[in-house]
Amino acid sequence: MTLFSATTRMIAACLGLLCLGSVLNAQTDESLPVEVPVEVQDGENAEAEAELSPEELAAELARQARIRELTGELAQRQAAIEDQQSEVGIYHSSLIESYSDLAAVYLELEDFESAASTLNDALQIARINNGLYSQQQLPLLDDLIASQMRRQDWQKVDDLVHLDHHIASRVYEKTDGEYLAAAEDYGQWKLRVLRENLLQLSNNGLYDEAEDLSDFYSRLLANVEFSEEVDARDLIRLLQGKSQADMSLAQSIANTHYTYFQGTVTRYITETRCRNTAGPNGQVVRQCFNVQVENPRYRQSQIDAKRFAVNRSMREINLVIERMEFIRDNGDLSASERQNLETQIANLKTQADTVYRDSRRRSRF
Repeated sequence: MTLFSATTRMIAACLGLLCLGSVLNAQTDESLPVEVPVEVQDGENAEAEAELSPEELAAELARQARIRELTGELAQRQAAIEDQQSEVGIYHSSLIESYSDLAAVYLELEDFESAASTLNDALQIARINNGLYSQQQLPLLDDLIASQMRRQDWQKVDDLVHLDHHIASRVYEKTDGEYLAAAEDYGQWKLRVLRENLLQLSNNGLYDEAEDLSDFYSRLLANVEFSEEVDARDLIRLLQGKSQADMSLAQSIANTHYTYFQGTVTRYITETRCRNTAGPNGQVVRQCFNVQVENPRYRQSQIDAKRFAVNRSMREINLVIERMEFIRDNGDLSASERQNLETQIANLKTQADTVYRDSRRRSRF
């Protein structure tokens, strides 16, 4: 009985060792990477390269070499930032440039998420050292906007463009060329939002966005139009932006259903209605009561309000054209610049006529 038990234990132990060996072999096979023989790799690369033209092959080899170079540069810059942080601290202003350079490497490697994170770190350091509004933030925001544009994260781009313009309006005078450039960038972005509907807005949302942009250009022109510090060419660009904003507004109004507009009369009116009812003694009693009903003139007033909004935006466009014509006739422009402005005015008139005729179609209501 003892011998049988010992034999049984020995067999079980052997089986256990065999199973354990199989498990270890399986784990080793799964954990170790499968190495492709160099001959196979070379063969695949040679086959892929054979399908490229000499120019494409040279470009691909240069691209691969550049990636290897950037990967090495990335590691060096990361190590340098760690050393810099150890010496001066994690919020020293000298880190702003280092983070900006590191983000440029990330951008070239098309690692947009890491680039955005790095630029945000630089932006935070700039705020800590220079305050909430500072010129040092503007180039960082420009790079951050470019990064988010390449990611096509349009909502973040829109938020950053708003922030960039807000900071520029705080650190520059309204007549400075730097502010006018920032304002022009803001306006051009908003025009792109309207034309491509990057933020997936409804017709009503596009209408509100176009109206805000038109008001923005109106305020901007009111600040700079009669300033001697503003060059005529800058003023022409702003007027062009204003005209395109008003045209987008007119088109948005035309595409917006008339029920969105506030009517010019009271929506509901009170009417007195009477009816005959039987009294307690069987006699006929006339009872009257007041009810609220929709004003039959309200819908027509909404249509009139829509037409008024279209006409108002068209008047704004005509004012822009008049201002351009004044600059053409009185501005300090070269002959070629004057001719280009004349062409722009003619095109603007044609576009305005087209938009106005389109907005008057019955189907638009």
